[in-house]
Amino acid sequence: MTTPPPEGGYQPGYPPPPVGYPQPPRPTNGLAIAALICGFLFAPLGIIFGHISLSQIRRTGEQGRGLAIVGLVLGYLFTALTVLAVVLVVAASVFTAGFLGELKGAIDSSATAYPSPTAQPTGPPPPTGTLPPSPSPRATAGSNCQYPASGAADKPNTPPRAGTVPTVPATVSASITTNQGNIGLQLDNAKAPCTVNNFASLAQQGFYDNTPCHRLTSGSLSVLQCGDPTGTGTGGPGYEFADEYPVDQYPPGDPALQQPILYPRGTLAMANAGPGTNGSQFFLVYQDSQLPPNYTKFGTIDATGLATLDKIAAGGIAGGGQDGQPATPVTITSARLD
Repeated sequence: MTTPPPEGGYQPGYPPPPVGYPQPPRPTNGLAIAALICGFLFAPLGIIFGHISLSQIRRTGEQGRGLAIVGLVLGYLFTALTVLAVVLVVAASVFTAGFLGELKGAIDSSATAYPSPTAQPTGPPPPTGTLPPSPSPRATAGSNCQYPASGAADKPNTPPRAGTVPTVPATVSASITTNQGNIGLQLDNAKAPCTVNNFASLAQQGFYDNTPCHRLTSGSLSVLQCGDPTGTGTGGPGYEFADEYPVDQYPPGDPALQQPILYPRGTLAMANAGPGTNGSQFFLVYQDSQLPPNYTKFGTIDATGLATLDKIAAGGIAGGGQDGQPATPVTITSARLD
């Protein structure tokens, strides 16, 4: 008797039943692919698509989890690099702006102290007037002289005393001795006491001793410029001070400050590199000259001094131009109050 097969078995001679049916492949999540592509092209979208695709993959069982993760990593990496680059660019811009500002300040602080224009103009407009009259003495003259620091001094000195300075006597005698002759001066203490106080202080300290007169001009601007220890036109005492007569006779911003007037032969005035930048440099006018009233007149030159200046001017300008170093070197050997 044949024993029946156990339940669930199969009859000998028959093939075993199939265990199961093959499953169709699961689709790849489209956002995972988008996350990978955007991770390279536009990192923020790569991050967004990566998170969305992972969420969808967890719900649907789709493939592409690795692609989504790679897209996320690339998105975060490129976003971080972009942020870092922006930070570096901003920092570099700030540094560059600060450096250029400091450079400009350095250039401004060492600007050539010249009567303007620095080069001889061609066909300048005629002078519109002469130096304006000034009450003498003025009530505010010398009431608050200040000499703030402006950089390193090009020759050791002590700044003049600040505050109130005397305006009496109205004039103070001084003399400059050069290798080309003497130049006698009458300093206008009543109209420009802060400037006279400065010149007297530097002279008495020997600041001007053995310094060159570095500039000679001819034509509509006929001056000899001195007072720079370096002889370059950029040197000074390491401080600066405000303009006085005739600048103080005009309201700030007055268009008349841009119009030339006559600085007559025999004028002693301060050179500057702009408003309020007086230091040690000054110029001596040996022929009537046209200048805007932006240069403090603080004295006059006597007949002996004019004769010395005429001698220097007759020697000509180095290179044969109208503006440059004197062809015959001029050196101040001493400058003192009489």
